[in-house]
Amino acid sequence: MTDIPLFPLSTTLMPHGLMPLQIFEQRYLDLVSHCMKTGTGFGVVWMRRGVEVAGEGITTPDLGDYGTYGRIVDFDQLPNGLLGITLHGGERFDIVDVWRENDGLIRAQVEMGEPFGIEPMLDHWHSLTRVLKSLQGHPHVQRMNLNIDYNDAWQVAFTLVQLLPFEESVKYELLGVASVDVLVRELDILLNQISGED
Repeated sequence: MTDIPLFPLSTTLMPHGLMPLQIFEQRYLDLVSHCMKTGTGFGVVWMRRGVEVAGEGITTPDLGDYGTYGRIVDFDQLPNGLLGITLHGGERFDIVDVWRENDGLIRAQVEMGEPFGIEPMLDHWHSLTRVLKSLQGHPHVQRMNLNIDYNDAWQVAFTLVQLLPFEESVKYELLGVASVDVLVRELDILLNQISGED
């Protein structure tokens, strides 16, 4: 069991994914400062319903049962004066217990999963590689400077899930998939639906 701070969001951070965030609430500014000083990260967990804002009281939002441990890989002062950070998704975790601290920060007892090992790409999965490479030509994606190992099926699949405009509930469900074969198959179905080939 591990005790970690949580950052509830209406979006899902995937392992290997990159996520930009704007930080403005004091509890999260303090969290980011602590993480940068200690080299630690925090859990990003999807909110099923509601919003996570200051003044919500002692209750906790309706969170998913699992999330992704994110580490800060970049930060900058944004033109609007807010602190901008970029998170890199790491291990998946399962939430065992969750509570809100006096300063409003949410913490949880979690069971951390093992880091995702490299899963070799099979020949019949290379359609995903082609889609991801085509996305890398998009200006928004180019600005992210993604460093992708195209020989790793986990990384290709999770990066696609992070980038593509799926419903957040769908991304959350895909985050919970434990088999790369199942993840690739589900992703292939979703891509066919987007392209109208279902």
